[in-house]
Amino acid sequence: MLPFFRGLPLLFACVLGAAAGFCAAPPDLSLPPNISAILDHIYSGRSVQALQEIHQLEQQSPNDPLGYLLEAEVEWWKIWCVSAEFKYGMTLARHHDKAAGDAHYFQLTSKAYALAESNLHQHDAAPMYLYAAMADALASRLYSLRGEYRATARVGVRARENFLKALSLDPSLADAYTGLGLYNYYVDTLSTLARVLRFFMGIPGGSKEEGIRQLYRGIREGQLTPQLARFYLAVNLHNYDQRYDEALQVISPLVEKYPENPVFQLIRGDLYAKAGQKSQAEASYRAASSALPQVPEADCRAKLARIVQESQAALNPH
Repeated sequence: MLPFFRGLPLLFACVLGAAAGFCAAPPDLSLPPNISAILDHIYSGRSVQALQEIHQLEQQSPNDPLGYLLEAEVEWWKIWCVSAEFKYGMTLARHHDKAAGDAHYFQLTSKAYALAESNLHQHDAAPMYLYAAMADALASRLYSLRGEYRATARVGVRARENFLKALSLDPSLADAYTGLGLYNYYVDTLSTLARVLRFFMGIPGGSKEEGIRQLYRGIREGQLTPQLARFYLAVNLHNYDQRYDEALQVISPLVEKYPENPVFQLIRGDLYAKAGQKSQAEASYRAASSALPQVPEADCRAKLARIVQESQAALNPH
């Protein structure tokens, strides 16, 4: 399990942006027709194609926060990849040193938040509260990974407030439940000391089981977050609860939808290994290795190649 100060920021690390691929979503958001394709590119690891279409979207709708949120999501996965490590039988991004590219990431989240706020000044609308929350949650991810806990708390709490405002206007806006679900899950996993510190930091409490229910709702009904709700629910069930069989059920549709993404293959391989299913774990690690040539970023590709080797070595220690 992660040390406390790694776990605390994660309660704000609402993961954002995914295509609605596992269920028919209610018409909560008026999304451009190519959003599903863009998000499929992102979660297949086709970042070059994704960015081309996202930049077109930004040019066509420069006052819409969504394009900048999607671009930040692309950049996030690059950061996640180079920050990942195989430890405790699990591949996870645990720490990120400040880098030059971080400034661009924060510029995107700030721009998305500012656009959402500008739109809200003109009209009180649930989608804009959702986008403002997404922008802060995206920022909180990187603050968290860099160990900047006060900044993480500041934008994380504000994200929670905006998710709640979005739902107060439109209770069917299921993507907001993904953010609240992650918040509620993480805040309920904190140690006694962490809970005391949470109190003094003014961070609202939460319920892990309620968080799990909210994440499942995001999976079932969300338009933007089903895939990443799956990813992080599976990771959390693995990391905090050791509910390996349930985590496998959650992650497997994601792997089947995006088999060319080596990260998803690695996560399922880790879960198979923890569940004692060695042959399936080996197959997942081989699939991850086979997918590596499709990763466009050289540093990410090299990092994942090393993790594949470490994962396989842990599975076959002799």
